[in-house]
Amino acid sequence: VQLQAFGGGLVQAGGSLRLSCVSSGRPFSRYTMAWFRQAPGKEREFVATIRWNSGSTYYADSVKGRFTISRDNAKNTVYLQMNSLKPEDTAVYYCAAGAVIYSGSYSDARGYDYWGQGTQVTVSS
Repeated sequence: VQLQAFGGGLVQAGGSLRLSCVSSGRPFSRYTMAWFRQAPGKEREFVATIRWNSGSTYYADSVKGRFTISRDNAKNTVYLQMNSLKPEDTAVYYCAAGAVIYSGSYSDARGYDYWGQGTQVTVSS
């Protein structure tokens, strides 16, 4: 599985961006997909995930109500709609795919098998 993320950029606080991650290779529909992010000098952190079978979504508390993850299996693409952006959302955003993600461990980056190259999101105040 190869993942390519794009859609990042520079936006003012309060603005919106939509990230996309396109998958190629093994059947996309059988993978749980997620977004993580990493700010300079910080650990990589979980943002959101969408399970392959149920379509259930989970979010980090810091983005809940502002970000929405979705997927289009026909297009092998997962999206992250980001609204009401804050300067603290500034980071490199990575998409990830996991074949087996156990309930309760979706926020653990170690469970994901494939990673995209990352796309920079910068939110100015």
